[in-house]
Amino acid sequence: MPNFSNQIRASSSLIKRLKQRMTNPAALMQATRSFTTLEGHRPTIVHKRSLDILHDPWFNKGTAFSMTERDRLDIRGLLPPNVMSSEQQIQRFMVDLKRLEVQARDGPSDPNALAKWRILNRLHDRNETMYFKVLIANIEEYAPIVYTPTVGLACQNYSGLFRRPRGMYFSAEDRGEMMSMVYNWPAEQVDMIVVTDGSRILGLGDLGVQGIGIAIGKLDLYVAAAGINPQRVLPVMIDVGTNNEKLLKDPLYLGLQEHRLDGDEYIAVIDEFMEAVFTRWPHVIVQFEDFQSKWAFKLLQRYRNAYRMFNDDVQGTAGVAIAGLLGAVRAQGRPMIDFPKQKIVVAGAGSAGIGVLNAARKTMARMLGNNESAFESAGRQFWVVDAKGLITEERENIDLEALPFARKVEEASRQGLREGASLAEVVREVKPDVLLGLSAVGGLFSKEVLEALKGSTSTRPAIFAMSNPTKNAECTPEEAFSIVGDNIIFASGSPFKDVDLGNGHIGHCNQGNNMYLFPGIGLGTLLSGSRIISDGMLQAAAECLAAYMTEEEVLKGIIYPSTSRIRDITKEVAAAVVKEAIEEDLAEGYREMDARELRKLSQEEIEEYVKNNMWSPDYPTLVYKKD
Repeated sequence: MPNFSNQIRASSSLIKRLKQRMTNPAALMQATRSFTTLEGHRPTIVHKRSLDILHDPWFNKGTAFSMTERDRLDIRGLLPPNVMSSEQQIQRFMVDLKRLEVQARDGPSDPNALAKWRILNRLHDRNETMYFKVLIANIEEYAPIVYTPTVGLACQNYSGLFRRPRGMYFSAEDRGEMMSMVYNWPAEQVDMIVVTDGSRILGLGDLGVQGIGIAIGKLDLYVAAAGINPQRVLPVMIDVGTNNEKLLKDPLYLGLQEHRLDGDEYIAVIDEFMEAVFTRWPHVIVQFEDFQSKWAFKLLQRYRNAYRMFNDDVQGTAGVAIAGLLGAVRAQGRPMIDFPKQKIVVAGAGSAGIGVLNAARKTMARMLGNNESAFESAGRQFWVVDAKGLITEERENIDLEALPFARKVEEASRQGLREGASLAEVVREVKPDVLLGLSAVGGLFSKEVLEALKGSTSTRPAIFAMSNPTKNAECTPEEAFSIVGDNIIFASGSPFKDVDLGNGHIGHCNQGNNMYLFPGIGLGTLLSGSRIISDGMLQAAAECLAAYMTEEEVLKGIIYPSTSRIRDITKEVAAAVVKEAIEEDLAEGYREMDARELRKLSQEEIEEYVKNNMWSPDYPTLVYKKD
């Protein structure tokens, strides 16, 4: 008997299924254990009533409870008598938000944005369905609030902003207990976990336990963009201490006030966490988020072939960058297959920078024939600059991850460059098609660097200032367009406004945001039932995003879509991931759609399958049943 998770189809099928369950007591007992909802409009059985329902954000509808539900759930008289529609509720909330965001200012650092974060967070705490209805309807305005850049400000102040718990916290002091702890989470099913150790939150550094805010924000986008059911997501903080001296001395800090674990001790904590969550939820997907470079690659290589997991900073950032780089080729009026001819200067050799380099080299190599010589040839298209300058084979104590991209001394010399050459020197001598910033150093693309890019051999050079949050962007679009010229492609990691170039021309600022990819990667992996997340699946996601824009759009310099289209983008990306998983024979199916049935689906049917499995924020009918 399948586990229906207490979700019962409406009308005639409701009566039919209830009769079937009544004849099978064992199945009825199994059905009452779970309280998560399936996608769609289906009645949901709950095991609580009265104030318990009103205080539960998963089921609370506020003033939208019908009178019959109020009687059924013992809440008649606990709410004002006027039953409101969800549209009326949203209207009332938006009026309140506009009033409160003016009054709830928090000081000089973008106070309006942080006020919005606080107000939205309060709604999230009391009514999840309405929260996601508001977020989806206003995704362009609120994605920068619940995610980057405002989430960075929230993380910095999280100890003071903390009101009620969300997610789970595993600490170094919980060693040996995680396998039992994981059963404290109330949901019987979890599809998506975002986990961080707080060691490198955006470009803000070590924020310790306060980094939980980034995991919460990412999962909000999984729900809003990919339609992952909010009752089946879990934000996780692994607190192994912090090396942030300010937090170590702060009496109000909520995390462990000891220096970070390192070496085998650190690995042991992460190992125990992974074993615990995959023991309870064998089909969960774990996204690693904002781990310092030191561990990001090691943990990815350690787990990626054994668990359904990926690292968004390494692989998601890389995929979005690849999509943008391919879009920049299209914007030059050339086919994407010309990508291996692009000369690319990369500023930054951390986890994001190396992740992009590896993915870009693989993409180029695949276009050149996917053999050893193609791989070598692709590697020669990159010049990597870190805090010490150009990386060549002369570099002492070179990071092993960066070593494949170190320029040979004689190659650099022929180009008029040396070990440690400055970014401006490299740009001046290489004359690149693309200047790609993943450094987390605000203003790194100085006037001197941008002036040097004017010598690019490209008809339309591209500038990618991808570091987050906004203050860490390598340059602003105004600086790029005013110094390099109107005929450039500009992209950034954080949102900027388009630039008015005069004479009716617009300098488009493309936001190369990971939210275009990671929700689709997660959803596609979930719906395919893939055993792992392969390079091919990630590549398919990036190429899908690159091809999403029309020719007319890319020739105008628009290489990334508007976030207002995020659910449609995510559906397309997820479908591409599902298709690739099927082609690589990794798909094992999802629910009633087994691997054999998946293989029969056409492209259109895959997209319809994805669309039908995306949760939408509609209030389900609640039916009480004693536990």
